[in-house]
Amino acid sequence: MFAGTEFGAGKSYRALSGFLGVAVAVVAMCGMMTPLRAQNIGWEGETGVFVTPLAYTAGSPKTGLGTPLLGYHYLNGGPVLGDFYEASVTAGAFSRVEFGYTRAFHSLGGDPNFSALWNNGFNIVHAKVNLVPENSGKTTYVPAISIGFMERSGVRNVGGAILGKDTNNADIYVVATKLIPQVKALPLLLTAGVRETNAELWGMGGNAPDWQTKAFGSIGFVVKLPKKATAVFAVEVAQQPKHPDQLPGAVIPTTFTYAVRLSPAPEHKLNVDFGVAQVAGQIAPGVNLQARYRLGMQVGYQF
Repeated sequence: MFAGTEFGAGKSYRALSGFLGVAVAVVAMCGMMTPLRAQNIGWEGETGVFVTPLAYTAGSPKTGLGTPLLGYHYLNGGPVLGDFYEASVTAGAFSRVEFGYTRAFHSLGGDPNFSALWNNGFNIVHAKVNLVPENSGKTTYVPAISIGFMERSGVRNVGGAILGKDTNNADIYVVATKLIPQVKALPLLLTAGVRETNAELWGMGGNAPDWQTKAFGSIGFVVKLPKKATAVFAVEVAQQPKHPDQLPGAVIPTTFTYAVRLSPAPEHKLNVDFGVAQVAGQIAPGVNLQARYRLGMQVGYQF
């Protein structure tokens, strides 16, 4: 099927990937400590790290809607998968809820035989409800706990392309997040969650053959920069369904992402993320997606 060498396998590129990945996760944590919390959006528009959700919700008052948060996301999927782009709008409500819409776009890779397994994007709607606020009951140890979902429609990637039809898939998840400020030099932000999903790689790999339970999590640390700027360095991990729909011989590995989120200053409602995602390389004998180390970036701005 897909032939070729793994992109970015050199030692210097891997070192850069590791640094950027750590940075992205950290940035997500910094936002939790400041009014920038609302800008911590992830890949599909939810409040999150780079690709996984946090238990926090987009900033909003207790009695109404918050101002909208816009996001632009880009991932260089490589010569086989092509490039992925996402534009999202997210809003919070009643200080405990968030919801939004994301449109995924895609440009084809250059492989003449297999790049056609990916098509021009799909729709994503998402929502999240915070069940337990962080440090509730006047404690210092209770994490924020939330439930949420992602629903994707019009997906014609991999299995859908093979069958020649649009498909739907979704994630339903529970997530807990805790900021540990006691580490004053480098405050930590820890997240752990579990999702029920029938999506492969958040829809970018099409559908999974059935619903499966998968874990995810992240760890990040916050670095204060001059003039109230912050950088958050993070690493996140997300299990994937083992086999994509219609390709039982292919094996998709767990996704690791290394990232950094840069926040210029609290008064600037802007975040910029850079990350490296370990997506998929050799998924079967002689089959290399050339997407083991792929660069991505995101920009979020709240009005």
